[in-house]
Amino acid sequence: MQTNTPIGIFDSGIGGLTVTRAIRRLLPQEDIIYFGDTAHMPYGDKSTEAIQAYSIKIVNFLLSQQCKAIVIACNSASSAAYKLIREYVGNRALVVNVIDPMVEHVAEHYAGKKIGLIGTKQTVRSNVYKKKIDDMRQGIQLQAMATPLLAPMIEEGYAGHPIMAQVIRDYLNKAAFDDIQALILGCTHYPLIKDMVDDYFGGKVDILDSSEIVAQAVESKLCRFELKREDNRQGNAQFFVSDYTPAFEEMTGLFFGEHAKLTLYPLWE
Repeated sequence: MQTNTPIGIFDSGIGGLTVTRAIRRLLPQEDIIYFGDTAHMPYGDKSTEAIQAYSIKIVNFLLSQQCKAIVIACNSASSAAYKLIREYVGNRALVVNVIDPMVEHVAEHYAGKKIGLIGTKQTVRSNVYKKKIDDMRQGIQLQAMATPLLAPMIEEGYAGHPIMAQVIRDYLNKAAFDDIQALILGCTHYPLIKDMVDDYFGGKVDILDSSEIVAQAVESKLCRFELKREDNRQGNAQFFVSDYTPAFEEMTGLFFGEHAKLTLYPLWE
């Protein structure tokens, strides 16, 4: 690993561009290689075994690009494949997922509190957040619920639409979420509806967006291993997908905040 090699980031599609945007803002001098597995999106309803197989294939691609760090910018892949990826990568690159930094943040700030989580079926079914939060022994009560309609609706352009507001109300209007102090957005698509979720709770619940927390974790890990670039430069960013459509490229502006040119790189030929 060298300081001048890129940070690799991957997701089941292009939702992980919200994490990429946060990393780029915090570490503008770093080169980034992003891979979206658009041929198999979404991962939220895939089996653990399928997600692991897809993830290792993508990790091989990122390692071939000499990435010094690999960020799993997907809650489903983080829950299903992080341990496998970390063992597979070994000392060839640093590995960061989107779950552990959030768990550490929650343990530090919400000891003894009741908090909620919304995410994909895979993330909620895995119970990974509850297991990790319980392991922190901070007396935190977690209420988790799968919200499978939200990610596809965001991809269809319904973020900010009244229909989205109604779906959010239908999901969140549950007794399990009464009196929560915070809500974890357990999907990298959900930062795009953070304001709508906040509006539902009337600003009385802390809405926890993992993208900025993960970006800080990446910086911390690079510093710890003396791999952070310190030169004053603007890093390059490349974006690859396993299946290309113009619609995917159009959506990059929504998730990344600016247009990103996607390059087709089919890993499953």
